Amino acid sequence: MLRRLFPSAAALPYVLLVFATLCWAGNFILARAMHADIAPITLAFGRWLVALLVLLPIAWPRIREQLPQLRRVWKRLFWLAAYGIATSNTLIYIGLHHTNATNAVLFNALIPLMVMLLSWAVWRKPLAGREWLGMSGSLFGVLLIICHGQLGRLLALDFNSGDALVVAGLACWSVYTVLLRGVRESMDRFAVLAVTIALGLVMLLPFLIWELSHVGLPVASGANLASVLYLGIFPSVIALLAYMRAVNVLGPTRAAGFLHLIPAFGAVGAGVLLGEQLAFYHVAGLAIIFTGLYYAQGQAAAKVPATVLPQQR
Repeated sequence: MLRRLFPSAAALPYVLLVFATLCWAGNFILARAMHADIAPITLAFGRWLVALLVLLPIAWPRIREQLPQLRRVWKRLFWLAAYGIATSNTLIYIGLHHTNATNAVLFNALIPLMVMLLSWAVWRKPLAGREWLGMSGSLFGVLLIICHGQLGRLLALDFNSGDALVVAGLACWSVYTVLLRGVRESMDRFAVLAVTIALGLVMLLPFLIWELSHVGLPVASGANLASVLYLGIFPSVIALLAYMRAVNVLGPTRAAGFLHLIPAFGAVGAGVLLGEQLAFYHVAGLAIIFTGLYYAQGQAAAKVPATVLPQQR
């Protein structure tokens, strides 16, 4: 009887993928829910500090073993930390002070499009005509969400600053993803992750000090502590490990397709937990984005290193 409560070996990878995407959707919902209680840079710094403390017991021996290799690629690690740790989530958290979680989580559908464009620009990966057409359609879907279904706002430049910051944060994450292509396969991913988090925390420290001098420390409450612990443990570490396990069984392409559950879970969760209304332009924009991505890339919607993608969530 007890065995029936646990998934079978065949179903376990899919359960892990659903769990991981739920955690990453929760990142946006929780950050929006706590935006009045915890300042954005403080939230980002706290999240990554918790993640580093959780990772260190696993990563430290690997860092010591690969220290010569890590030193040789310190410039790339610096930029990975700048884009993936210090900037990306911080911009998203700041943006969530000015926009709702529904908008922010739906913009995640834009990441494959951004990565495809950056791969073309940086690595000169050729793009076919259908890819350009599909990307154009996805861009239209994003603009539809940004202007809240009123395309006239585009002419008046009447954008929500929070939406723009979230998109900027996702763009930084896309740059981070493309830069990861230059990291050798022989380098341990946990070591790279821990080192980039540590560097990102150092970069964030001056901004944290500035923010604390203006708004002070957040109130020491159980809700605030639980929020930071959740963000540092679940989206940053446990979800990543679950995703990596599923990738080992299913392969990167099949597993990456589950990333599209993040906008779906996020939009529903924002409605249930935050009382946000899912408007028609949200559904229409997301449908257009997915249609464009499917047309551009087919069923293999995210051909990027799948074991790396979730780190930012």
